[in-house]
Amino acid sequence: MDQEGPISYARTVVRMLPALLLVVGAFYDYLTPSEFTAAPLFTAAPLIAAPLYSRRGTILTGLGSVLVVLAIHIQLGIAFSVAGITELATVLTVAVLAVLINVLVRRGREELASQREIAEAAQRAVLPEPAERIGGFAIAARYEAAQADASIGGDLYAVQDSPHGVRLVVGDVRGKGMGAVAAVAVVIGAFREAAEQEATLEAVAQRLDRALAREAARRAGIELFEGFTTAVLVELPHGSGIVRMVTRGHPPPLLLCPDGAVRTLHAREPALPLGMADLGSWPDRAEETEFRSGTTLLLYTDGLSEARDELGRFFEPADRLAGRVFPDPAALLAALAQEVRRYTGDAATDDMALLAVRRP
Repeated sequence: MDQEGPISYARTVVRMLPALLLVVGAFYDYLTPSEFTAAPLFTAAPLIAAPLYSRRGTILTGLGSVLVVLAIHIQLGIAFSVAGITELATVLTVAVLAVLINVLVRRGREELASQREIAEAAQRAVLPEPAERIGGFAIAARYEAAQADASIGGDLYAVQDSPHGVRLVVGDVRGKGMGAVAAVAVVIGAFREAAEQEATLEAVAQRLDRALAREAARRAGIELFEGFTTAVLVELPHGSGIVRMVTRGHPPPLLLCPDGAVRTLHAREPALPLGMADLGSWPDRAEETEFRSGTTLLLYTDGLSEARDELGRFFEPADRLAGRVFPDPAALLAALAQEVRRYTGDAATDDMALLAVRRP
């Protein structure tokens, strides 16, 4: 269900509320005996305007409240009475407080916007967008930050052409903040090097494991380094219609066929996330699946599969995509991002990384 219409209507009503309160208060004071007062309405108007309007709009609303009260008191002949002066002073005081609240709110928004800009710049530096075509495959990547705060997330993706085929990784570092960014940088740096040098996808996964273990030992503190990363590694051999995959505790990729059918590529042998070798080890085994022409492989983090609506129901990407065909990977990711925003009411609580690759 599209929630943008009701939300937009509610915002319009709320923004009109200060003016409506002034009008209703004026009629109430004018039409009722002098012992009745609409002072609560006149004080509420600038307070409501403070977080919604600009500084000028808040000042004008407060000034409007004071002038309306003064005009009514003059009309009723109570401008210089104790009750009239007290009411006017109360409205004036609240109007001044509303301007101060507006200044604080705007400053907080500016600081949050600045933090978001810094976070997004760091994200772009660590996660450069891949080229649209790599090794003959059509590629698209997308990163959607959660709306809850300005913290930098730990979702990651990378694509690397190599002598062994096009290799991809999508992962999710535990936690947020600079510790997560450090882990993302380690994983992507190690992946790009290993993708070029290692002959097998299993060896690439083990190389990432060792890189995270080295970084954790170097930092020697869980507060500085997040520790483990769920990931799925993919290999698309040149000139071969197959896809190889190693999954390390990560949500399963989806295979979108040209006829609209969707397959979920569950790992037959689950393994621990990267960076948890000290808890146990299982030999990585790459699993092969047919990857026909026109088929799209979708990799994602749990920000997609664990997105919830207002009733707490999870977003099911396989069900949502079944029976649909998209012109290219970029269109697929754009549609998914838009649907998740609508599904959560623009209130996603986790970052989301998406990577799609299509075999021409």
